[in-house]
Amino acid sequence: MQATDHGHKSSTLALTFGALGVVFGDIGTSPLYALKECFHASHGIPLTPDNVLGILSLIFWSITIIVSLKYIAFIMRADNNGEGGIMALLALTLRSEHRHPHRRAVLVMIGLFGAALFFGDGIITPAISVLSAVEGLKIATPMLNPYVLPITIAVLTFLFMMQRRGTGSMGKLFGPIMVLWFVVLAGLGVMNIGRYPQVLQAVNPLWAIEFVAEHRFIAFITLGAVVLTITGGEALYADMGHFGRRPIRLAWFYMVFPALLLNYCGQGALLLTDPSAIENPFYRLAPDWALFPLVILATVAAVVASQAVISGVFSIARQAVQLGYLPRFDIQHTSTKEIGQIYIPAINWALLACIILLVLSFKSSSNLASAYGIAVTLTMICDTVLAVIVARKLWQWHPAAAAAVAVPFLIVDFAFFGATSLKILQGGWFPLMIGLIVFTVMSTWKRGRILLFDRLKNETMPLNLFINSIGGGSITTVPGTAVFMTGSHQYVPHAMLHNMKHNKILHERNVLLTLFTRDIPFVDEAERIVVSQVSHNFYLITGYYGFKEQPDVPLLLADCASQGLVFDMMDTSFFLSRERIIASEVPGMALWREKLFVGMSRNAAAATDFFQIPTNRVVELGTQVEI
Repeated sequence: MQATDHGHKSSTLALTFGALGVVFGDIGTSPLYALKECFHASHGIPLTPDNVLGILSLIFWSITIIVSLKYIAFIMRADNNGEGGIMALLALTLRSEHRHPHRRAVLVMIGLFGAALFFGDGIITPAISVLSAVEGLKIATPMLNPYVLPITIAVLTFLFMMQRRGTGSMGKLFGPIMVLWFVVLAGLGVMNIGRYPQVLQAVNPLWAIEFVAEHRFIAFITLGAVVLTITGGEALYADMGHFGRRPIRLAWFYMVFPALLLNYCGQGALLLTDPSAIENPFYRLAPDWALFPLVILATVAAVVASQAVISGVFSIARQAVQLGYLPRFDIQHTSTKEIGQIYIPAINWALLACIILLVLSFKSSSNLASAYGIAVTLTMICDTVLAVIVARKLWQWHPAAAAAVAVPFLIVDFAFFGATSLKILQGGWFPLMIGLIVFTVMSTWKRGRILLFDRLKNETMPLNLFINSIGGGSITTVPGTAVFMTGSHQYVPHAMLHNMKHNKILHERNVLLTLFTRDIPFVDEAERIVVSQVSHNFYLITGYYGFKEQPDVPLLLADCASQGLVFDMMDTSFFLSRERIIASEVPGMALWREKLFVGMSRNAAAATDFFQIPTNRVVELGTQVEI
């Protein structure tokens, strides 16, 4: 028993250590720029003790309410078989609203928009984190100022070039690096709190209330910068499946939260004793001899933060593909042990191009701060709405209890959104534009697939009618097994009809294979396959996958042996239908969306690669479809 307890504690400690390296990179690098932007946003409010304590109190209570209470205490309870993130949360809400198609449509829009905004966050986070870290060179040696942008772009390019190698080898370094980072954050804070110990009074909410009451509009604008201190809250929930709730909570309350609080208070104490430090209060915390090592450590920490966001974007993209909201991508698995470690080349290089363009356009972390925040606040609103629906419908909370939780969180969320929306013209338009583009792409792909399926269904015939019509030996039968991939077992696959029309043959064993993605992350192996025989030579196979799993058709067919259906891959041919889609004036979608869908279809990864089907066993038969 003692050995078991010891093993459990060791496992929890290892997971907590790992969570420090992956989950908290984004929020952990916020001290690089957040407090500086709070005072820039305040439009010249003097650095008096009341003002500094007021803003520090706003920061402390924002982190407490949003991260500690909303995400860790409330939203992280909404786990989909242990998995978190907005796509997992969306799947939970759809499970609770299966009888109301109109409500489902609204929830899908909320979930998709929140996921789309995450892509915008995936562009801005690496840019602002690395750029703000490298800007420390200007404090160390002003003559290095012209090299800040080139060094930033070089670091980012190196980071994205390393993605194809996977995060496994680098991940082992993340934990120690971030432990050192948080220790340094806390140490720098403690060193400077001694200058003005009264800053620790910021934990008293009265300072925040008095600041808001005295300055009102300025305080509202300041919230647009305070939100920078809570970016990364979504990461705590999204990475829950990798580490679990308990390790993330332990890491947050025992190391991350105290280190952030001490560092922000240290920066506040420095500003009260040396107002000129407002230029870059984070780096001015350190003595001159420590500046270069601190710049290096901050840059590495920013790379870690960026890595976590990039991995999150890959994960969200794969989940969207599995759930039918994005076309198939070339998804490469970079680890034989961890299913979550993937690399998507198309998204990787698109992210890098957007990030470099962003850095060259905005040129400084202060300018980028204007673009940061609005995507985060909108995502937080989406999370709150979906989580409250889960609490009400799945957890059976009383409406009054759900409202008591929802209203305060939504008030805070909308206050932050209102403040960040004032920065739309200064740069906030960028993440909104990215979010709208990704949302349009995802909704168009989903709608286009539905229209395509309906058109194809109208051009085929019911399966039972077809099987009855080919009886009596009127069709030539050839040896072997033919596997036809289809979206429904109710209708004859187009590939089968074309094979009979052009080749005038039918195989001695025909299998109709349909794959479904369920609204859970992983499907139990016992529930993976359903096999049924509808005639002496026709079989129906249904395969089920979770939204975090990669389909593997050969492995699926091999598992059919347990149900009495054995496949010899050398005697099996796969027949796939390749649709040539044409945009038309037929009612369904706007013509421009139809053209977008056609373009995505033509550039989607081949089905053989995505489903891991041997290419030398595949026959593709084409058909033309108007949507």
